[in-house]
Amino acid sequence: MKKIVSFLMVLCLAVLPMLGVAEEEKVVNVFSWTGYIDEVTLNKFEEDTGIKVIWSPMESMEDMLNKMHQGASGYDLIISSDYTLDILRQAGLIQKLDKSLLPNYENLDPTFLSQYYDPDNEYVIPHIAGCPLIIYDPSVVPFEITSYEDLWRPELADSVVTLDNDRVMIGITLKTLGYSMNETDPEILNQAKEKMMSLYSNIRAFGDNESYTAMETGEASVGFMFTPFVYMVKSSHPDYKVVYPSEGLGYGIDGYVIPANAENVENAHALLNYMMQPDVAANNAEYNYYMCVNAAAHDYLSAQFVDDPVMNVPAELRTDAEFILNIGDAATLYTEIYTAFKLQ
Repeated sequence: MKKIVSFLMVLCLAVLPMLGVAEEEKVVNVFSWTGYIDEVTLNKFEEDTGIKVIWSPMESMEDMLNKMHQGASGYDLIISSDYTLDILRQAGLIQKLDKSLLPNYENLDPTFLSQYYDPDNEYVIPHIAGCPLIIYDPSVVPFEITSYEDLWRPELADSVVTLDNDRVMIGITLKTLGYSMNETDPEILNQAKEKMMSLYSNIRAFGDNESYTAMETGEASVGFMFTPFVYMVKSSHPDYKVVYPSEGLGYGIDGYVIPANAENVENAHALLNYMMQPDVAANNAEYNYYMCVNAAAHDYLSAQFVDDPVMNVPAELRTDAEFILNIGDAATLYTEIYTAFKLQ
């Protein structure tokens, strides 16, 4: 009997470590901004699959890129913006998707696929999308706003709030001059600098939360903001007008990619497939206040969301919209111009 007990104890000691390893493998490590997927969704995924989601907060896209270029490991999924995903792809730092593990891939809206950062749809699953837009109070603004150019009009002195992003703000200034948002010619950028300086007197506040608060309270009458903030202002002020600027739109898509050195690749695919379920995709879009990239999710979206002009930017306008691209060292010129603009 003692021998049997001893044998069983040895067997248990041998099996327990293996069970521990199996437990450790049932995880997926996500690297992105805190709260980019809601806790209810993550908890439901864990319950349904037994895969624990470990979230590593991303400080900034630049910090993420630096870490990946320096050989960072331990991440199974990264959620970030289009141009950073393109940089990762071109550097060979992400791996191709296994579509056999993604039966819900067919639910995606084709208009959000085949983009410059993944032309053959091999690496990226879209997460959400948006276009920065203008919103204004027509009862206060004495003219109809139709363009970025209108933001410079003297009637809007100390009345405009904007997002705080050098590439986007200089980008729309370039658009008013007839150039691309991704211009790299120093002479053209200098023209944009000269024009942008005169916009400063119209600016009431910079920043996402600051702009939203000013629009909500009526402190400002015109806002140029990212999708969620325009949507929230429109929701509480249905009489405000949303503008698709005549010079053309900016556009952004955030997506998921799997690092080349990911350890839990199948678990990463499991989370991706889960996020492409129609009900989950609809919840994700409404949670983030961004466009839904899942065509099958339409029936799960609220009527307010479906009918809102912020979420229903016409496909033909999105087709001609410009992404912020990786422009290499020329990006430092944008930073210098924007710094000078804000230090006036």
